[in-house]
Formats: sequence, structure tokens, C-alpha cells
Amino acid sequence: MIPAFLPPALGPQRTFALVAGVERYDISHRWNLRGPARDALRFARWLTGPAQVPPGNLRLLLSPLDAPDTLDWSDSPAMAALRTACRPATEENVKAALLDELPQCDGDLLWIFWAGHGYLGPRQELMLPCADARPSQIRHLNLDSALRWWRTDLVKQRSFPLQAALVDSCRVDAPRDARWNFGTTDYGGGISVPGRRQFRLYASREGEAAQNDAERGAGRFTEALLHELGGHSVRESVGGLPLAARSIHRAFQELRARGEGWQLPQFVVDRDWDACSFLDEDPSGALLSGAARLDQRAWDGLGELFAGRELPRGAYDAYAWAFTAAGCTTPVGGGLPGDGLLEVAQDLDERQGGRGGMPLAVPFVRHLADRAAAEGDTRWARRLGEWVAATRERLGLPVLPPPPPPPRTCVVHVRLEEPPGGEPGFLARIWLRGDRTEQVWESEGAPVALDSVRRELVRRLAHLGAPPQDGDRYGRRTFTAVDRIEFDVPYALLDTGFDQWPVPRGPAGRARALGLLHQVVVRCPQERDGSRAEWHASWRWLHGRGGRHPEAVRVVEEHEVHDGLGMELAEGPAPACVLAHTTAAPHAGLLEAVIEGGIPVAVWRRGGGTPAPALLDLLAPAGPDGRPDPGALDVLALPARVREMRRAAAGAAAAAVRACQRPPEEDQLVLLWDDPDDAPGFRSLA
Repeated sequence: MIPAFLPPALGPQRTFALVAGVERYDISHRWNLRGPARDALRFARWLTGPAQVPPGNLRLLLSPLDAPDTLDWSDSPAMAALRTACRPATEENVKAALLDELPQCDGDLLWIFWAGHGYLGPRQELMLPCADARPSQIRHLNLDSALRWWRTDLVKQRSFPLQAALVDSCRVDAPRDARWNFGTTDYGGGISVPGRRQFRLYASREGEAAQNDAERGAGRFTEALLHELGGHSVRESVGGLPLAARSIHRAFQELRARGEGWQLPQFVVDRDWDACSFLDEDPSGALLSGAARLDQRAWDGLGELFAGRELPRGAYDAYAWAFTAAGCTTPVGGGLPGDGLLEVAQDLDERQGGRGGMPLAVPFVRHLADRAAAEGDTRWARRLGEWVAATRERLGLPVLPPPPPPPRTCVVHVRLEEPPGGEPGFLARIWLRGDRTEQVWESEGAPVALDSVRRELVRRLAHLGAPPQDGDRYGRRTFTAVDRIEFDVPYALLDTGFDQWPVPRGPAGRARALGLLHQVVVRCPQERDGSRAEWHASWRWLHGRGGRHPEAVRVVEEHEVHDGLGMELAEGPAPACVLAHTTAAPHAGLLEAVIEGGIPVAVWRRGGGTPAPALLDLLAPAGPDGRPDPGALDVLALPARVREMRRAAAGAAAAAVRACQRPPEEDQLVLLWDDPDDAPGFRSLA
């Protein structure tokens, strides 16, 4: 049935459109993607074909990867006319078409179709980068601002009572990084005109990426949309948009259920032509209902449970698992939405839940309870579990699967301490931390040389690798794999080459460097007395962001090492990691500033010297502009990443020797990894 609100004269002649598809971006080849230009052309073909809209009513803007002639223009007069009038999808052309040319037309319906990248700004406005986006200025269309403009009297008062925006793009947060300069774009506007109806149909919800099939050159959203539009006329398609949105939503639910799609798009902001929600009020009951919200009793209970509690180190894991448990997609941006447990719970409760209407705060609390129990906080774990059980029963919520257990790691701690009498050598102790922490060796109060500590460590590692004679309860022989070795050492030993200690490996007495076999890090917690608060705050801030954040990493150049650097680093919880690009030895001011600033993680080149390539190039993945992205560097994964770099360097050196070439100069990286929550045996060995 065609709604009564449609203008009587609505038809092809009074329908206008901006159709844009961007595949090629000036900012970097890494932004390029195949499909949006073809999607835009397919939508234009529907407009000029079944919908019979005159080609002169369209403004077609395309920036394809290949030459425009390689696109399928079909052999029709309408498409030939569009081929002649087509322009690149630059910001200038977009603004000219949308804000100058189309508002001067006399029509009833405006279509806006856009395919390409999409980012959410600080105010959650959708920013659609144009083809001429550059690092210094990412030129874009601010869609929300443009739609506000189109509701004002700057558009002819009796024109365009119906406006539909169809966007096949991601809606992920724009990185808060100085290299991403979107600037501020607001088109202003006049006085709002009552009676204009706007319909928005998005390929993804806020925080989600939209799926593109590069092989077929098609976005999945556009594919589903064109299937729904089919051979319908303008009046049929406009009146049926709410039904089409429901059908597309169901199609993506089925894709997700079959594991063939990660997005479960919201598609519409939440309004249909009559300004009422329809995805959550489907009379047929075929769609998911809105997620249940926590009631007042639940919030009162959380207020008591979270009072005086800092964010635990597993808070981000609990936040991410809440989306998985509820059948939703985790926000792409990563990191917690607040600095307190109540803030995180409020963010989760405001989001759309998954199958069964599970409020996202419930699996979040369930995960916190499991981790608290594993870490020995049994009283809080019991209270959290009671809250989950009571809330589920009261709200009639489905059963929750158990959260995944924390990753099992086996860490060897080697503690070295200078003897109080100044004798040569070091007091030493070795711990093993797995399911429990146990001391496995001590120098018994007598100082020993570093070589003696090395021999004892090698012996202990060999012992750990040997299975017990009787095996496990099923008779199977079990082995203990050591993931990481942490050297807790005096300040003066931080640059020592522990990762180069030889370890016997294989036949004929062959030796491998310790840092190739295990993650090897150094730490210096005993020097943190004056900056303990900053140290803990920085580490917890890092965990709260899941290890990734644009401000988490700071590259320190030679000219930045001065007497006040430590106080500068201590001003806030960020940065949590320092990458040293300095030529001087690290003890010449850099490490002192790192310790004073409470920085828990740092990487530098042993003995000094600027690393080549730069550490950020070596450790961080590339961003959309092709340059290393500090916000994408997982600081919590650095022990494994540094071991990868050590192995790669060793492999390159071996290949050079086999080729009778001079091996490259070895770039020995040192990783300071000082976890304040993990310091066994902090009591002095003296």
C-alpha cells in the first residue's frame, strides 16, 4: 500500500538525486577499495531504468580505481548521458551538487546515495571522505550537517518534502590522531521548514564496519538494497522503504547466523517517513525487539557493587566479551568508553542488545565476576554473581554462556639485587609463575656472577621442559612451556643483553639466544618509589583501552631528552609506552625520565643509536594513510612482537651468511615491561 502522505505529483520528473561512489583517495593507496563506484553506477542505473528518472535530474560523482570507461555504462541513452555528465567525487563537486545545484530544482523527492569510506566525528556526525582527501585536510561531506541544511528554508519552501539518504559505508570512530585532520565542517542553515520528512538507511550501526565484496566489486548493503528496489517505480519504492529496510535487516540477520557476515546493521537512524520507529515495532514480530534495559533495582545494586572500585585490569576484556555474548559486534574503535565501572555499564545499557534482548551490562558483570574469582577476590565475585542471577531472573533474560578463562601463561622471574656490602656479583632468586607462583632457586645469600645466574636459569628451563615421569592422571606426559622471562634488575643493568644469553638447543651443542626462544623483558620496580602512583595509573589506563590508543605511545627524539622530560611524562596516564629514537646510551637521561615519569613500557636500542628502520615503522601496523599508526600498536602484545623482530633479524643474518654476503648489523632491541600488578617476592633478597 502506498502511504497517503506521498505528494500527488510525485513521479520520475519530480525526483532528483546525488549519487556518489569513491574508490580512489588521494590520501593513500591504502584507502583505495574496489566496489563503491560500481555500486553508485548500479543505483544510477535503477533510477534511470525502472524508476524512469531523467538523467538530467541526477548528479553522478564517481572516482573509480580504474578509468571510468572500464565501468559498465550499459548501452542506453540515459547511461550515455550520465557518462558525459559524470564528475569526480571531490569535495568541491559534492558541495556544488548538493548545496548549490539541487536546491535550485523544483522536486518532491531527493535521493542521496553514497558508497565509500565513512567515519564518525567527535559529535557522532557521519563524515564521508571525498576523493581529494589528503593528510593535511581530509576533505569530506558531513552528512548530518547537510541533512540539517536540507530541512531549512535555504531549500525552496514547497520543494523536496521527502528526502532519503542511503549510505553504504562504515560508521567507525575517526582516530583521534594529529595525522587525521578532518577539521570542522558545518554547512549552517536557515529556519527549519516543518513537514519535511527524512529517511536514513545505513549499511552499519555506529561503531561497525560495512562489508564489501572486492572480488565482485559490490557492497553487501547495496546488493540487498537493489534487490529490494527491483523493478519498482519511484512511488512504489519510496512508499515501501520501511518494508525494504525490514527485509534487508532480516537478510543480514540470516547472514550473521550462517557466519557469512560480521555486521548486523541498524540501517535506519530510527525513524520512518512518519517519524516513528519501525525496526523495533514490527507488528509481525519477525524482527528483534529492542534490548531490555536495566531496571532501578539493577542500577542500585551496581552502585553498591562498583562503589570505590577502580577499573580492574580485565575490564576491557569484559567489555568486549559482553558484545560477543549478546550476539553483537564489538565497537571497532576499541577501548573503554569511560574511566569508571558505572560509566562503562551506562554505555553498555544504552546500546542495542543482541538475540534474546540481553542487556549488554549483564554479560559485562558476569565476566567481571569470573575474573574476580580467578584472581582470589571471592567476596566481590560472589556478590557480582548474585547480582547477575537476580537480574536475569527478574528481567526474564536467557542463560549466559561462561566467559572464556584468562589466558594461561608461564612466566619465569629472575630477580637480581646488588649485595648490601658492595661485594662483587649479585644476590639472585628465580620464581616460576603459572597456575601458582613458586620459588625454584635462590643464591642463598651469597653473591654470584651473572654467568652463574645464566647457567642456573638454563638448567631450570631444561628442567621445566622435561615431563614428569608419571605423566598426568591419564598417563600422558606433559610439558611446561615458558612464555616469558622477566629480569627484575637494578637500574644499572637495564641495558644488559640478557636476551643474548646462549641456551643449548638441539644436537652438537648448538646454542640459541634466549630472546629467540622466549619473550625476554627487563623491569625495575624497586626504582619506582617516587612515581608509584603514576606507574599504576598509566598501566591501568593502558589496560582500560585494550592496549591500543593514539596517545598510548610516544616517540622520544634526541632533542626531547632533557632534565624535565620525566615530569612531562608524569603529567597524565598517557603515554604508557616510550619508543626511544635517541643516539645516546639509554642511561644518559632517557631511562631516568622513563622511570620518573611512571612509564611502564619502553623500547630502545641496546647501547644507544637511532634504530633503522624507526621503531614505530618496525612495531606498528600501517594506518589508512600508509604510515605506521601508533593508535593501532597493541602495547600489551609488545613482548611477543619484539621476539618476532629478534627472530626476523636472526633469519636475515643467517640468509646473508648463506648467500656469502655481509650480514646486516644486528639491531638489538631492549623491552622494559614493568607490570605493577605482577611483582612476586618484592621483599629484598638481602
